[in-house]
Amino acid sequence: MTVSKPPHRGSLFVEDAEIISIERYPGAQFRLQLQSPKCAAVATPGSFVHLQCDKGIPLRRPLSIMRADPSAGWIEILFKVVGQGLTALADKQPGDKLSSIGPIGHGFKVTPARRRPLLIGGGVGIPPMIFLAETLNNDRQDWQPLMIMGSEIPFPFDTASTAIACHWLPQNIDATMPLVESWGIPVKLASLADIAGTYRGYVTDAAEKYLASLTESELAETEIFSCGPTPMLAAVAALAAKFELPCQVSLEEYMACGVGGCAGCTVLVQTREGPAMKRVCVDGPVFRAADVFQDSGA
Repeated sequence: MTVSKPPHRGSLFVEDAEIISIERYPGAQFRLQLQSPKCAAVATPGSFVHLQCDKGIPLRRPLSIMRADPSAGWIEILFKVVGQGLTALADKQPGDKLSSIGPIGHGFKVTPARRRPLLIGGGVGIPPMIFLAETLNNDRQDWQPLMIMGSEIPFPFDTASTAIACHWLPQNIDATMPLVESWGIPVKLASLADIAGTYRGYVTDAAEKYLASLTESELAETEIFSCGPTPMLAAVAALAAKFELPCQVSLEEYMACGVGGCAGCTVLVQTREGPAMKRVCVDGPVFRAADVFQDSGA
């Protein structure tokens, strides 16, 4: 009798991750760098870690991986303080150790023939997009990605004026994320707040302007990847359907165990066998947009 291994057996690690640095940004947002060599070695864009924020708080918190350096053994995460657990995490200091389980989840899969990936991130959905952008840059293939990020509070990084020309938005929409642009990847920022240099509107509004500027052959090379709040993802799925583009989305759901045991993060997904309840933690968090947002027509 052949016994199949459970998902992630052999590629999911429990580590005491040491805090290298923790940096605060406006809006109670924090960037956390952790020494977590086993996780860093196999993390992929879209995967996440399940952190014990404090020994006095039993339930862990799922947090998307924003960057990973396998050679140096560190990962970075970004979080916004909401609730007791993340409040405790924000009070940690360099040198503190956190119990970490990861990397968890199936991440994004790029299509070589679709060399114009469009990366759309909103709020705490920004980190997987940064990870994907860096992975594309490191791949050294002929990728021509574009990143559009949205936030209704100050962005969790210092913005700068772009040095990459853009023909599909007015020139005064020039705010960018310097890190990603240093990889040669253009970045556009969108917000309904009064943030200088950003597109005033939703990320999907800016994305639609970009897609409308592409030729038919360029659209044939485009694929959308997105992470953010569920209403935003539904709008991204509808946009992908309008332009008849493939689209992958990373879902955000409350999780208890984070490893598929409690089934508390299930969502309805269309499969080849019909509708099914899938666990966001281990069956996802990345799914085809058309399989999750059926009403979008994507």
